Amino acid sequence: MLLTRTTTFTADDVTATALLNCLVREVCAPEQQVWQDDAHLVVRLPRVGVVLRARLARPSAGPSYRLVPPYEERRDDEWLAAPWDRLSDLVAGELELATGEANPEFAAQVADSHAALTAILRARGDSPSGALPSPAVHRYVESEQSLIAGHRFHPSPKARQGAPEQWLPYAPEARARFRPHWLAVRQELVAEEGDTDAFSALEALGPAVPPGYRALPAHPWQLSLLADRPLLRRALSEGLVHDLGPCGPEAAPTSSVRTVYVPDADLFCKFSLDVRITNCVRKNSWYELAGAVVLDRLLRPVFTTLGARFDDCVLLAEPAYRTAALADRALYEGLGVILRRGIRDLPGTPLLAGALADPYGTLLPGLPAMATPDGALAWWRAYVQRVAPPVLHAYVEHGVVLEPHLQNVLIAVDDDGMPLRAVFRDLEGTKLVAGRALADELADLPPRVRQSLIYDPGRGWNRVVYCLFVNHLAETAAAVADLHPDLDAELWTTARAVLSALDIAHRPELRALLAGVPLPAKANLRARWARIADRGAGYVTAPNPLAPPAPLGP
Repeated sequence: MLLTRTTTFTADDVTATALLNCLVREVCAPEQQVWQDDAHLVVRLPRVGVVLRARLARPSAGPSYRLVPPYEERRDDEWLAAPWDRLSDLVAGELELATGEANPEFAAQVADSHAALTAILRARGDSPSGALPSPAVHRYVESEQSLIAGHRFHPSPKARQGAPEQWLPYAPEARARFRPHWLAVRQELVAEEGDTDAFSALEALGPAVPPGYRALPAHPWQLSLLADRPLLRRALSEGLVHDLGPCGPEAAPTSSVRTVYVPDADLFCKFSLDVRITNCVRKNSWYELAGAVVLDRLLRPVFTTLGARFDDCVLLAEPAYRTAALADRALYEGLGVILRRGIRDLPGTPLLAGALADPYGTLLPGLPAMATPDGALAWWRAYVQRVAPPVLHAYVEHGVVLEPHLQNVLIAVDDDGMPLRAVFRDLEGTKLVAGRALADELADLPPRVRQSLIYDPGRGWNRVVYCLFVNHLAETAAAVADLHPDLDAELWTTARAVLSALDIAHRPELRALLAGVPLPAKANLRARWARIADRGAGYVTAPNPLAPPAPLGP
């Protein structure tokens, strides 16, 4: 019989769980202030002198615990309920004492995330999913729009600027659909690079454009945010830009919110959004527009090689961008759109990896392959074989730092849900390792573009290991173990066997990984407290479940 997980949850539970997960990973565990007491995990906040406990859903062989409510605080000889806002205050107090700095924004960000999740849960219940061209596309879009709770290790996983009535019409979690808003821009004011013919399929579905103009799709929310820019108003009044309104087929926002999929054209549009979502303002900076086209060109031969070796894995191409070259950088970046190839030619049904790993989701338990422990273990082996080798070979052999976190990977599956192919996407986080051959090809680019595309080897390796193992495989393994708890340790034994069989397993990076060196875990809580950009986030260490078994005693 297929095991199932509890899918009933509240904004209170999700917010409290995320806060406690962050607290354990980034504060209490590194300071050895965590211990197990029967079915509970007990954590101590050493600076504020408070002891908390959470229920353990099950034992875990992975790098993190599976915490579930109730969450409680020790007062005198009693355990009393510790709701999410109390946890928020305690985390803030501990971090202020640990860093010597206050952050008056922190509690508001947590509260905003809680309010957004409350609105999402209400809206999702009222929003049936709309029909799409095929069952495979429908399941794919459903997977993109299923991440209701967000990142388990972020203190404000659903924080986003604006009131719910502003963003709910464009929220993937509310199953949004909308038509792009089209502009017609004078030919001489269009800035674009790459294979601009790639826009043809999208333009064919859009409005008629006057002679001497080019079509530019825009996100309606973003256009409303830019509406008061003086240069845009002048361009519209002088006829340099025409507002053609919403038109054409509907688009479905993906998990990133600002990137949308247009099924009728089988294309993605990565729009700018001058809105802070979780960590960052989601705009296409000018150097990211240029960099995407450069990376697309350089990585095509790399993925031809990787695809031939590893089950036809692919990187979704980003062949071109387009924007309006008005004399205002905010408009140049804010109207910029990066085109991404679609999913129609993939085998089977593509599903978002994050939806498979979601502890609140129903996608993984519904796969026929997960019905038995043997089937689940075979599924996991196939999953690791398709996701991990191309990422590691890309780094070791080509000096390419992919960013294979749960929202950047699709898994094409067959009718039983067995993985067929890994699909990597989003060049924004993809980098080249300094000093390697591909990075040398960036020498003639403008310095800011070149800088945005390069990591030093240490930073690049940390990013690969965090995204692949801590963010991705550990969360997926945990979701499998939720269904079949007896498999937990065996999942990591299997992953170790897959990695040990790689022909690069002798390389120092892989040897250290397989020897059990601690894993780098991104410090989202500390980054939010320090109010630094996502790219500046540091790491804390997490246990490495790939470590070999301890030797038996004499």
